[in-house]
Amino acid sequence: MKKVLFASTALIATASVAAAEVKFSGYGRFGIGYLEDRTGVVTNFNTGVTTTTTTTSGTTTNQNQNTGQTTTNTTTVSTDETILVSRFRLNIDGIAETDGGVRFEARVRLQADENAGNGEANAAGLNGARFSVIYGGLRVDAGNVAGSFDNLANYYGNEPGLENFIGQYSGVDYSFLGYSSTGAGSNAVFFQYAVGDFAFGASYDQATFGLNGVADSADRWDISFTYSFNNFTAAVAYGETSAIGDVVEKQSLAVLTLGAEFGDFSGTIFVADDDVADEDLNGTAYGLSAAYNVGAATTLTFAYGDGSADNDTQQYGIGAIYDLGGGASLRGGIGQSKAGDGDSRLRADFGAQFNF
Repeated sequence: MKKVLFASTALIATASVAAAEVKFSGYGRFGIGYLEDRTGVVTNFNTGVTTTTTTTSGTTTNQNQNTGQTTTNTTTVSTDETILVSRFRLNIDGIAETDGGVRFEARVRLQADENAGNGEANAAGLNGARFSVIYGGLRVDAGNVAGSFDNLANYYGNEPGLENFIGQYSGVDYSFLGYSSTGAGSNAVFFQYAVGDFAFGASYDQATFGLNGVADSADRWDISFTYSFNNFTAAVAYGETSAIGDVVEKQSLAVLTLGAEFGDFSGTIFVADDDVADEDLNGTAYGLSAAYNVGAATTLTFAYGDGSADNDTQQYGIGAIYDLGGGASLRGGIGQSKAGDGDSRLRADFGAQFNF
């Protein structure tokens, strides 16, 4: 009887494993990155030397009381403009499907990037989990999800560089619901339904804050509509974040994108209007991007983004991708970025990326 029971248990366990699936996917990239006037947080050594501080009332001399001793803390300084850049990303997906065709998925992501401020390595860590239910054209995500803007067709367009550091969306300052690759993310819900050439999406992110010791909500929601026709894809999205009393006003973002493909050429147009708490960031954001296949293995990319607000970020740059086959490629880009009336900063990178 015990042998029969053990055999039955083993059979059930085997059937459970066969009914489920675990998939691994991701990519690695590494290379050289340059950023003009790079700054970062580094370890600071205080050696007890005499320091001079100038104030509005005159010049005063501050003597460290621990003369002859060394203490450490952190400080922000100018760092190496050229550093080694890298990323390792591993998606871990657990998948199960019912007899009726309902698909259940769960994903966590393991990711390690360099510290862009000081050029040192960061340790890899798992992010927050995302859960999904998919049936036909219906998809519902819960947990660490991407909202309507993060999922919107052609929102990101073509981003030049190994690190995709230039984007047509640079003039947008609204904080929308986005998938977090390295953190817990927001515990939210995203819904999408696609039928034929049309798709509808919506997300809701519940948040509670304290206002003078009393609970107050600052929930976020957004909706999107996408329509594909011939060689074009048009998409529009709108979202809001509730106000927190008189401390933070209601914020909103509206986005329109248009993408097209013609043979070896593809391009996108981006227009947005954001209303955020900082008046110097309110206004219209706009941009465009393009990609062109030069021969069978080389693709050239371009992106430009700007905004009408005083402190909006302007970005523009070009890039190139050379396909090595087998999921590997050489990538690089060069571009400029500046915020408001600030100085432009040159940025460039070059390296390899391989998908697995």
